[in-house]
Amino acid sequence: MPASSPRRLAPLITGASLVLLAGCGSSSDSGSGTAAGQSPVSASAVAVVTSTNVYGDIVKQIGGGKVDITSIISDPDQDPHSYEANTQNQLALSKAKVVVENGGGYDDFIDRMLKSSDNSSAEVINAVKVSGKTAPAGGELNEHVWYDFPTTAELADRIAAALTKADPDDAATFTKNAGAFKAKLKPLEAKEARIKAGHGGEPIAITEPVPLYLTEASGLVNKTPEEFSEAIEEGDDVSPRTLEETLALFTDKKVEALVYNEQTSGPQTEKVERAARTAGIPVVPVTETLPEGQDYIGWMTGNVDALASALGK
Repeated sequence: MPASSPRRLAPLITGASLVLLAGCGSSSDSGSGTAAGQSPVSASAVAVVTSTNVYGDIVKQIGGGKVDITSIISDPDQDPHSYEANTQNQLALSKAKVVVENGGGYDDFIDRMLKSSDNSSAEVINAVKVSGKTAPAGGELNEHVWYDFPTTAELADRIAAALTKADPDDAATFTKNAGAFKAKLKPLEAKEARIKAGHGGEPIAITEPVPLYLTEASGLVNKTPEEFSEAIEEGDDVSPRTLEETLALFTDKKVEALVYNEQTSGPQTEKVERAARTAGIPVVPVTETLPEGQDYIGWMTGNVDALASALGK
């Protein structure tokens, strides 16, 4: 979602449709508290700042009580592209030993704040760089790499290495936890493989590129006009002709599902969602930030299961 985006936050969808509910958190979610099932944070914990609560949860899975995490964005009202730093964020970054950002233009505010925080010693992990993904020839990079499970596995190892550098005495803990986290990703990849085996090549539609790594790994083919998804992601109006072509995917039943970014919406994406529902085509909502009360594995399990259910498998 770019800084110029005029889109408004969509209300969370409920009802009989295939919905993964997204909750709201605070915009600066500190990991210093102790929630149910969460290890208490030690006094000597490694200070970690992440751009979003998605990465904050992954760090928590690896660091446990050995890390003190501040996730700057956990509220779906806030757009990482246009986020403006506040004093609390700046202070956290100035003390961070490890920083995890998405990169790829998604959360540039992290780099801007780091430059002014006078903290050149922080270990900065850029998820897009870890992924090795680049823009296709003549196209745009899909920066939503947390929907790509092989990237998340690589990221777990990179986080464990950075935490080990900051706290060598707990290296074994970080390595063990990273291994356990990666083991939990394997069933998700197996679910994607099962979808691909049963539905490979089937057409779907999207509103934005947010879920594409997941749908592509599942063997599904995005039939959305590129002009539509690009305009939505850039916060621009979709031309009447492109909107008509997109709506025809549903009225003519040319796709099996719509994978819809429910975290942000506008009149044109809402029109697309209505067209899908009217045509009896399943809608699979996804979000960009971690829903309240969930962890990364549970969240992604819900996403993959909802996609499989929409396709009838």
